[in-house]
Amino acid sequence: MEDLTRLAGRQWVGGQEDFSTNMALTKIAAITNGQCNRCGAKVKAQLPNGKKYCRSCLNIGRIVEGDYLWRNQMKVNFPISKTGGLTWVGKLTSLQAQISQQLVNNFNQHQNTLVHAVTGAGKTEMLFALLAESLKLGQRVCIATPRIDVINELYPRVRAAFAQVEIGVYHGRKYQEPGLEQLTICTTHQLLKFYRAFDLLVIDEVDSFPYAGNDQLHFGAQNAVKESGVRVYLTATPTADLLTQVKAGQLQILKLNQRFHGGKLPVPKEKLFLRQFLNRGKLHPKLLAAILTAIEEGRPLLLFVPRVEQIPVYLAALRREMELADIAMAGVYAADKKRLEKVEQFRKQQLQVLVTTTILERGVTFKHVWVIVLAADDQIYTPASLVQIAGRVGRAQDDTDGLVLFCYHKYTANLRSAVKQIKEMNR
Repeated sequence: MEDLTRLAGRQWVGGQEDFSTNMALTKIAAITNGQCNRCGAKVKAQLPNGKKYCRSCLNIGRIVEGDYLWRNQMKVNFPISKTGGLTWVGKLTSLQAQISQQLVNNFNQHQNTLVHAVTGAGKTEMLFALLAESLKLGQRVCIATPRIDVINELYPRVRAAFAQVEIGVYHGRKYQEPGLEQLTICTTHQLLKFYRAFDLLVIDEVDSFPYAGNDQLHFGAQNAVKESGVRVYLTATPTADLLTQVKAGQLQILKLNQRFHGGKLPVPKEKLFLRQFLNRGKLHPKLLAAILTAIEEGRPLLLFVPRVEQIPVYLAALRREMELADIAMAGVYAADKKRLEKVEQFRKQQLQVLVTTTILERGVTFKHVWVIVLAADDQIYTPASLVQIAGRVGRAQDDTDGLVLFCYHKYTANLRSAVKQIKEMNR
């Protein structure tokens, strides 16, 4: 029989396999009383043979009536160490250090925590002492986030800070055989594959799509933590459900309204357009002027558009306007097969203009970047997403400011709220 140690803390869909010799394994019906036991969703969809299956978690493998969920609750002993494998030698600001120490205190008191910190506050670095506190006890830790792009930002920094710890990285864009790593970094969808695995679960960008408001992903996150485990949530824009838990005493909130370099959040400039941004293949002169200013200043430019289908249209217009200029540009969206490659090219400043959707609204850091948001009055831009987009700018110690331009036809409540939030955080 296969050694199932590497699958400790995981759950998977199976049939009537005989694992009776392994006392750590349990099985339950995959679907009971019309509910999926992996994601908690109500099951209504049917196969041609009449059996019901769950559509809510179909993206990580089909689960059908008659299947079983096998759960491996084998106890695993990771090495105990004095440092928890922490090799980071950086230094926190006094405010960061206060949050970091309180996170450690809360963990030791089994207190769940919400960290409400502005974009660019250095949330990742504030986590290091907390992660080390759990790891040095021989415990198992996970950092989860809704976005793959955030994982690509997190992993190198965590890898450098915990050079002595084995780290597993799991997301839907890259298949990796399940392993038994002491520290896991994954998307929130991947948490559906775990059961009572982690002593500490940190969810970064907790207000982000698709985790925010998704009952199935919340269900999976709750099941992935041990009953004695601790949860920490990180966000710059807390959701109503988290604030409700704070009021109920279920979460302690820690606030940090200052970026790590001490600078303020860039307050967006707002520009009313009476005519279309793009008409007959030509950019509005005011919009073109703003784009050219960024290019002339040598600033990498993120140009946000509300819809995927608008990306090639704006790219074509930009290329026509700059036909004689040697300007490297591209477009990127969630399903783009070259998404990771293009983001990395932009990070290395091999691209000067990147036309994008809200997939790059958060969790990514680009040096010296400026931002222009087209149709900032579109319903797709919530106050939270507009705040996050603005937060891409001015994140470097040597570059604490820059252009954030909201272009709109109608001034909306979301626009007003986003700007108000930024000004309040700066106060």
